[in-house]
Order: sequence, then structure tokens, then C-alpha cells
Amino acid sequence: MAVTGKGPYDQQNIFAKILRGEIPCKPVFENDWVLAFEDIAPKAPVHVLIIPKKPYVSFMDFSKTAPAEEIAGVMRAAGQIAHTLGLEENGYRLITNAGTNSGQEVPHFHLHLMGGGPLPAFPQ
Repeated sequence: MAVTGKGPYDQQNIFAKILRGEIPCKPVFENDWVLAFEDIAPKAPVHVLIIPKKPYVSFMDFSKTAPAEEIAGVMRAAGQIAHTLGLEENGYRLITNAGTNSGQEVPHFHLHLMGGGPLPAFPQ
């Protein structure tokens, strides 16, 4: 079910529970800014979710309220993860959904990092 991508932040969303350790995940990377883990329903050979550790409802919220240092930290982490996973050679896709029309399902800002093989033309 799509969400609006606007506040308030729901502390009971699945990513908040993952960050608190209440729901397990298969982590691939973690630093001060983000936790990255394998998507449970991958749409590509490599499909990693990158979530900020702080509570942002969507990219709309993150881009308006996160400090510049945090925005840089999240984006640098995405690049580092792509590099570490060996996705730079053949390319990858980085996507975020924001709001109802985008199909955002979890009210916590996150990036989808996909690669590891040819990806379908975008948008589908």
C-alpha cells in the first residue's frame, strides 16, 4: 500500500524496527549514517536497501530537513556500497520513491541500489 511520504514519522514502520534490531536483516554495510541490507524481494541480482539511521519519512522530508553533512554521508555511503559490491564496472541503478504516485510503501526514506546484471529500461 502506497504512503504519502509526508509526516509524521511512524516509529512502528518496518525499517524503524530493523534499525532497532526488532526485525532481522542481512546487512551488507553499516556506518554512522546508514544501514544497508539485502532486499527480501529483489528485483535484480543485487538489490540492496540503504536506509538512513535517522527518522525521515521520504526523500521529500530528508532533502528538506537533513543537515548537509548527513545528506553527503548517505550519498557517499551509497557510492561506497556500489563500489564494494563490484557494481561500478557494468553500472547500477539508485532509486528512491517519494509519495503515493511513486509507489512508496515504507514511510522511511530509503534508496534501492540495484545491479549485478542488465536492468529493464526505466521507467517500466
